[in-house]
Amino acid sequence: MKTRLRRFTELEQVRGPLTAVYAEVREPLLHLRNYAVPTFAERLERYGREPGFAAVLAFGPGDRPVGYAYGNTVGAGDLWWRRIGDVDGEYTVSPALALREIGVTAACRGTGLARRVHDELLAGREERYASLMVNPAAGEGKVQRVYESWGYEAIGPVRPSPDSPVLMAMVRPLHS
Repeated sequence: MKTRLRRFTELEQVRGPLTAVYAEVREPLLHLRNYAVPTFAERLERYGREPGFAAVLAFGPGDRPVGYAYGNTVGAGDLWWRRIGDVDGEYTVSPALALREIGVTAACRGTGLARRVHDELLAGREERYASLMVNPAAGEGKVQRVYESWGYEAIGPVRPSPDSPVLMAMVRPLHS
Protein backbone atom coordinates (compact mmCIF):
# COMPACT_ATOMS: atom_id res chain seq x y z
CA MET A 1 0.00 0.00 0.00
CA LYS A 2 1.39 3.36 -1.02
CA THR A 3 1.46 5.84 1.86
CA ARG A 4 2.54 9.42 2.25
CA LEU A 5 3.68 11.07 5.47
CA ARG A 6 2.69 14.49 6.67
CA ARG A 7 4.07 16.42 9.66
CA PHE A 8 1.92 18.69 11.82
CA THR A 9 2.92 21.12 14.57
CA GLU A 10 -0.53 22.53 15.35
CA LEU A 11 -2.95 20.40 17.35
CA GLU A 12 -5.97 21.91 15.60
CA GLN A 13 -4.74 20.62 12.23
CA VAL A 14 -4.36 17.03 13.38
CA ARG A 15 -6.84 16.39 16.22
CA GLY A 16 -9.60 14.76 14.11
CA PRO A 17 -7.57 12.45 11.87
CA LEU A 18 -5.20 11.53 14.70
CA THR A 19 -8.06 10.55 16.99
CA ALA A 20 -9.69 8.53 14.20
CA VAL A 21 -6.57 6.51 13.37
CA TYR A 22 -5.83 6.03 17.09
CA ALA A 23 -9.31 4.49 17.56
CA GLU A 24 -8.71 2.11 14.66
CA VAL A 25 -5.22 1.12 15.82
CA ARG A 26 -6.21 0.58 19.47
CA GLU A 27 -9.70 -0.84 18.78
CA PRO A 28 -9.15 -4.13 20.66
CA LEU A 29 -8.13 -2.18 23.79
CA LEU A 30 -10.68 0.66 23.74
CA HIS A 31 -12.77 -0.96 26.48
CA LEU A 32 -9.88 -0.36 28.93
CA ARG A 33 -10.00 3.09 30.55
CA ASN A 34 -6.33 3.85 29.80
CA TYR A 35 -6.91 3.21 26.08
CA ALA A 36 -10.43 4.65 25.74
CA VAL A 37 -10.82 7.37 23.11
CA PRO A 38 -11.83 10.06 25.67
CA THR A 39 -8.69 9.29 27.72
CA PHE A 40 -6.57 9.51 24.56
CA ALA A 41 -8.26 12.81 23.63
CA GLU A 42 -7.44 14.26 27.07
CA ARG A 43 -3.79 13.27 26.73
CA LEU A 44 -3.61 14.63 23.18
CA GLU A 45 -5.08 17.98 24.29
CA ARG A 46 -2.54 18.24 27.11
CA TYR A 47 0.54 17.25 25.09
CA GLY A 48 -0.59 19.08 21.98
CA ARG A 49 -0.28 22.35 23.88
CA GLU A 50 3.22 21.61 25.20
CA PRO A 51 6.44 23.01 23.70
CA GLY A 52 7.84 21.11 20.75
CA PHE A 53 4.61 19.31 19.90
CA ALA A 54 4.70 17.52 16.56
CA ALA A 55 2.72 14.73 14.97
CA VAL A 56 3.25 12.67 11.84
CA LEU A 57 0.37 10.97 10.09
CA ALA A 58 0.64 8.38 7.36
CA PHE A 59 -2.09 8.55 4.75
CA GLY A 60 -3.08 5.66 2.53
CA PRO A 61 -5.48 5.42 -0.41
CA GLY A 62 -8.28 7.96 -0.32
CA ASP A 63 -6.29 10.09 2.12
CA ARG A 64 -7.29 7.76 4.96
CA PRO A 65 -4.94 7.94 7.96
CA VAL A 66 -3.24 4.56 8.52
CA GLY A 67 -0.48 5.42 10.99
CA TYR A 68 0.65 8.07 13.41
CA ALA A 69 3.17 9.21 15.98
CA TYR A 70 3.26 12.29 18.15
CA GLY A 71 5.36 13.76 20.91
CA ASN A 72 6.63 16.88 22.57
CA THR A 73 9.67 18.30 24.30
CA VAL A 74 10.24 17.51 27.99
CA GLY A 75 12.73 19.07 30.39
CA ALA A 76 14.53 17.64 33.41
CA GLY A 77 11.76 18.43 35.89
CA ASP A 78 8.92 17.16 33.71
CA LEU A 79 6.55 14.54 35.07
CA TRP A 80 7.74 12.29 32.21
CA TRP A 81 11.09 11.85 33.96
CA ARG A 82 9.82 12.07 37.55
CA ARG A 83 7.56 9.06 37.02
CA ILE A 84 10.56 6.93 36.05
CA GLY A 85 12.45 7.72 39.23
CA ASP A 86 16.23 7.62 39.32
CA VAL A 87 17.11 8.63 35.77
CA ASP A 88 20.69 9.10 34.56
CA GLY A 89 21.32 12.86 34.42
CA GLU A 90 22.78 12.44 30.93
CA TYR A 91 19.22 12.04 29.60
CA THR A 92 17.83 15.06 31.41
CA VAL A 93 20.71 17.56 31.19
CA SER A 94 18.95 19.07 28.18
CA PRO A 95 15.41 18.79 26.81
CA ALA A 96 14.38 15.47 25.25
CA LEU A 97 11.64 14.38 22.87
CA ALA A 98 8.93 12.33 24.59
CA LEU A 99 7.40 10.05 21.97
CA ARG A 100 3.88 9.86 23.40
CA GLU A 101 2.17 7.51 20.95
CA ILE A 102 2.93 5.56 17.81
CA GLY A 103 0.77 3.11 15.91
CA VAL A 104 -0.25 1.76 12.53
CA THR A 105 -3.43 0.05 11.42
CA ALA A 106 -3.51 -3.75 11.28
CA ALA A 107 -3.29 -3.74 7.47
CA CYS A 108 -0.03 -1.76 7.64
CA ARG A 109 1.77 -3.70 10.37
CA GLY A 110 4.93 -5.47 9.30
CA THR A 111 5.45 -3.15 6.32
CA GLY A 112 8.02 -0.80 7.86
CA LEU A 113 5.48 2.02 8.09
CA ALA A 114 5.85 2.41 11.86
CA ARG A 115 9.59 2.94 11.43
CA ARG A 116 9.02 5.49 8.67
CA VAL A 117 6.53 7.42 10.81
CA HIS A 118 8.90 7.24 13.80
CA ASP A 119 11.90 8.43 11.81
CA GLU A 120 9.91 11.31 10.31
CA LEU A 121 8.82 12.43 13.77
CA LEU A 122 12.45 12.41 14.97
CA ALA A 123 13.84 14.08 11.83
CA GLY A 124 15.14 17.58 12.37
CA ARG A 125 14.53 17.59 16.13
CA GLU A 126 17.04 19.54 18.20
CA GLU A 127 16.74 17.49 21.40
CA ARG A 128 19.64 15.19 22.30
CA TYR A 129 17.49 12.18 23.21
CA ALA A 130 14.16 10.61 22.39
CA SER A 131 12.31 8.66 25.04
CA LEU A 132 9.25 6.44 24.94
CA MET A 133 7.33 4.07 27.17
CA VAL A 134 6.28 0.61 26.00
CA ASN A 135 4.23 -2.16 27.50
CA PRO A 136 6.79 -4.97 27.78
CA ALA A 137 3.96 -7.50 27.36
CA ALA A 138 2.84 -6.03 24.01
CA GLY A 139 3.19 -8.65 21.31
CA GLU A 140 4.76 -10.96 23.90
CA GLY A 141 7.75 -8.61 24.07
CA LYS A 142 8.03 -8.09 20.32
CA VAL A 143 7.20 -4.37 20.43
CA GLN A 144 9.95 -3.66 22.95
CA ARG A 145 12.41 -5.67 20.87
CA VAL A 146 11.46 -3.58 17.82
CA TYR A 147 12.28 -0.39 19.75
CA GLU A 148 15.58 -1.93 20.83
CA SER A 149 16.38 -2.61 17.18
CA TRP A 150 15.68 1.11 16.53
CA GLY A 151 18.37 2.05 19.06
CA TYR A 152 16.34 2.45 22.26
CA GLU A 153 17.55 1.04 25.56
CA ALA A 154 15.45 0.28 28.62
CA ILE A 155 16.05 2.63 31.56
CA GLY A 156 13.41 1.53 34.04
CA PRO A 157 9.81 0.59 34.76
CA VAL A 158 7.13 3.26 35.09
CA ARG A 159 3.39 3.37 35.75
CA PRO A 160 2.18 6.65 34.19
CA SER A 161 -1.30 6.44 35.74
CA PRO A 162 -3.31 4.15 38.00
CA ASP A 163 -5.16 2.85 34.91
CA SER A 164 -1.97 2.14 32.99
CA PRO A 165 -0.08 -1.13 32.95
CA VAL A 166 3.52 -1.00 34.15
CA LEU A 167 5.54 0.19 31.16
CA MET A 168 9.24 0.19 30.34
CA ALA A 169 10.80 3.60 29.78
CA MET A 170 13.31 3.60 26.94
CA VAL A 171 15.70 6.19 25.55
CA ARG A 172 17.96 6.66 22.54
CA PRO A 173 20.20 9.42 21.20
CA LEU A 174 18.60 11.50 18.48
CA HIS A 175 21.84 12.29 16.70
CA SER A 176 24.64 9.78 16.23
